[in-house]
Amino acid sequence: MTNFISFTVTAILVLNIFLAIALIFLERRDATSTWAWLMVLFFIPFFGFFIYLMLGRRFRDKHLFRWEGRSKIGIDQLIKYQIEAIEDNTLDFRHKETEKHKDMINLHLRNNDAVLTQDNDVQVFNDGAAKFSALIDDLENAKDHIHFQYYIVRLDKLGKRLLDVLIQKAKQGVQVRLLYDDMGSRGVHKRHFRELIRHGGHVEAFFPSILPLINPRLNYRNHRKIVVIDGRIGYIGGFNVGDEYLGLKKKFGYWRDTHLRIEGSALHPLQTRFLLDWNQASANQDIEYNDTFFPAIPQKGSVSMQIVSSGPDSEWEQIKDGYLKMIFRAEKYIYIQTPYFIPDISFVDALRIACLSGVDVRIMIPNKPDHMFVYWATYANVGNLLKAGAKIYIYENGFLHTKQIVIDDEVSTVGTANIDVRSFKLNFEVNAFIYDRDKSHELAELFEQDMLLSTELTLDKYNERSTMIKIKESIANLISPIL
Repeated sequence: MTNFISFTVTAILVLNIFLAIALIFLERRDATSTWAWLMVLFFIPFFGFFIYLMLGRRFRDKHLFRWEGRSKIGIDQLIKYQIEAIEDNTLDFRHKETEKHKDMINLHLRNNDAVLTQDNDVQVFNDGAAKFSALIDDLENAKDHIHFQYYIVRLDKLGKRLLDVLIQKAKQGVQVRLLYDDMGSRGVHKRHFRELIRHGGHVEAFFPSILPLINPRLNYRNHRKIVVIDGRIGYIGGFNVGDEYLGLKKKFGYWRDTHLRIEGSALHPLQTRFLLDWNQASANQDIEYNDTFFPAIPQKGSVSMQIVSSGPDSEWEQIKDGYLKMIFRAEKYIYIQTPYFIPDISFVDALRIACLSGVDVRIMIPNKPDHMFVYWATYANVGNLLKAGAKIYIYENGFLHTKQIVIDDEVSTVGTANIDVRSFKLNFEVNAFIYDRDKSHELAELFEQDMLLSTELTLDKYNERSTMIKIKESIANLISPIL
């Protein structure tokens, strides 16, 4: 028995050493993440190995999302044309503030194939009840198809209400496709959608578990929230499907988030994003090109935007690059709202330099955690920026979940990507980058209204925090590279 225990311990230690070598020489991670995982492996020898298998392995499938119909809608040709036109200074910009930021537009074109559209009508929602009321109205008026994708789908009161609408539309002959993330929507399974499927609807889960609690892609989740109706109306933003997003859960109280309703040519790239995600998740129901998915869209407005997505299947961190470019471009102010603020050093340095250059940097975070370690890592990071002159606000009117950045009343972004390693490197995300003075000013005004419902965290207050909070921050910072 003693020999068996000795052999087992030796085997585990040898396995840890080989795994550590693989981490250092084969995985090519950044040094911070490597050290964090080495700590896990050597301080929790046996269980650390399984934690690494479930959470630590790098994503290697670079051809995850494919759709043959992409060429038929002319996106590739349009991307090539816009890149060349920007280089030749011949691209027709409808607004000066759009042209002013053509370097950022070029970044997203080259980095993410993100087509610029300039004819959009955009409605901003910062309240769950208003957003879902509008969504239900649009769903009920659908004529051809509904493409419905959320990270979290709960079958509570709100979820059942939406499901009832989808079932009713399927009965009417509307093509309904529902895509949810398997881990985000824990407790929800295909069997819960039997009636929708029975009436012709289609349902898929993103990266489902092989067995209960066993998912080798546990760490890579589809965090996107996209709805496309008849190829003419789209939704993108931070709200998921559940009663808490209506402010009906006592734990969180009022839920402050931001979502966009879009009409215009931006529906084509948004639709494409859904189709790519659907075909990845679908075993035998791949969507082929259909003209009804990409109808001719009359000009609805004049808002310019790009739909930018990112994920671990990409070499670059596209949305993070867009965030950084906004920070570099800011001349007057930077307003950031995020539930999690755990950036890497490049992001912190960019904000610090902006502060020291005289830019008015304001960051708003929640007053309560939905993930404890994440919250204290957030608190520590904003505390460090106070020293450079950033203004930090703690939202007190419930839970702040919005992912929003605005600079100079000129450029803004709303979407699903938080400011943390998970959103930048691990999750599949999507954001709208908006180049419009009126819409950016509207989002800035919402930030300023939220300031009235917040408490400012000053450097003096932060320095007075208790020893226990300092300990929580230290632990959270230590493991933040793998949160």
